[in-house]
Order: sequence, then C-alpha cells, then structure tokens
Amino acid sequence: MRFFRNIFLLFYRVWFYILVTVPILLLFPILIVSIAYERWYPFFFRLARLWAKFILFGMGLYPVVKRDTKIKKGRSYMLVANHTSMTDIMLMLYLSRNPFVFVGKKELAKIPLFGFFYKRTCILVDRGSAKSRHEVFVRAQRKLQQGLSVCIFPEGGVPETHVLLDEFKDGAFRLAIEYKIPLIPLTFHDNKKRFSYDIFSEGGPGKLRVRIHEEIPTGILEQEDKRMLKNQVRAIILDELENPSL
Repeated sequence: MRFFRNIFLLFYRVWFYILVTVPILLLFPILIVSIAYERWYPFFFRLARLWAKFILFGMGLYPVVKRDTKIKKGRSYMLVANHTSMTDIMLMLYLSRNPFVFVGKKELAKIPLFGFFYKRTCILVDRGSAKSRHEVFVRAQRKLQQGLSVCIFPEGGVPETHVLLDEFKDGAFRLAIEYKIPLIPLTFHDNKKRFSYDIFSEGGPGKLRVRIHEEIPTGILEQEDKRMLKNQVRAIILDELENPSL
C-alpha cells in the first residue's frame, strides 16, 4: 500500500511542475512584455493570479477562506503568513486582487523557467547576507512608494517538520512601521498536508483552509515597537493554527 501511495505522491509532484510550466510556456511572449516596465507590473500580477488558480484547481485544491478583513484594491498592505509549502505562493496570489510583490529566498530563482520571472518580479533575499537583507529593505521601500503591497513569510523559510510555527524575523514589521501601512496576518492550515516539501510524506487534493485576520494599523507605532508587533502577529497565527476557526 505504501508503494502505491509513493507512486501517487511522485506523480502528484510531477503534475504540479507540469501545471507550473505549461501556462508560462503558452503565455511566454505576453509575460515577457508584461515585465518590460515596472509600471506594467499590475498587468503581470493579473496574469500571475490566473496562473495560480490554474495550478490550485488543476491539483484539486480548493481554498476555503474566512475573512475578518477585506484586502482593499488600491491600498498598500504588509501581508504575512506562515510558510509550509510551495503552494503558499499560489494561495497568496489567489487571495489578493490587490497587486503585491513577494520577498522570497533567492534559491527559487534556480527553478527552470519559473525562476526567470521570479527573480525579475520578486524581491530576492540571501538570509545569510547582511548586505542582501539591507538591499531587500531598499527595494521593498521602492515598491511601497509605487503603491504596491508586499508579502513576506516572516519565518524566513520552511520550519522543521516538528515545528508548528517558527520564530519570526523583523523585516516585515520594520517595513510596516516605517511606511505606516496596515499589516494583515494570514493563517494557512492545510498547505503542508496537501503539498509538503518532503515528496513522500503527505499530499493530495482537498481543501486549503485560510483565515485572513483583522488588519493591524501601524500609524502610531515607532521602530522600537517592532518586537511587540512581531510577537502580536505571531501569537495571532499560532493561536489559529492550534485552535482552527474553520
């Protein structure tokens, strides 16, 4: 039985990469044009949302969303969520019509084809480099000045298997306070269960439960408050993981 399950999980993994690649190949000329100028990014973002939906529904994954707040079009936010799966990217794109840019690890830029667009549209960070972290802050500032939102997975990577929620890095909270933009925490319940980074651990079609928590205003906060804000957001997400509301 275990043998057949592993065969399914391997096929499911291959199917995921097929779904990732095929739309990019078909839309390649349009995608190239859409990233030619920064001001055209909203158009690229709309294409990326269609791509994300194609992957999620193609894998038999359907989001079930509880919204405590609405992500309003035309407003800048700092979006933060727990990180457990590659499908976190697609799910975040599905959830927000408001254009945002990801801050993500530079290793993903090595993925063939996907990486070509990833490194041109996202803010890449080398967690081991202080210079890289500073450059991320500068680039994120520029995106916020353009009226875009920013999405950061504040754990800084996927936690170990036994860790429900890793400690958070400061970057997202520093930026939110610096630019006085509201911060929206999101909790992803099932992404790891449906599509784990470990090929043969678990996976398969089903629902992806998401809670979009109430936005947290940062207008009156100062940089010395970033630890408080970070701990508050982590507590919100951890409580939802331990006590699911949907």
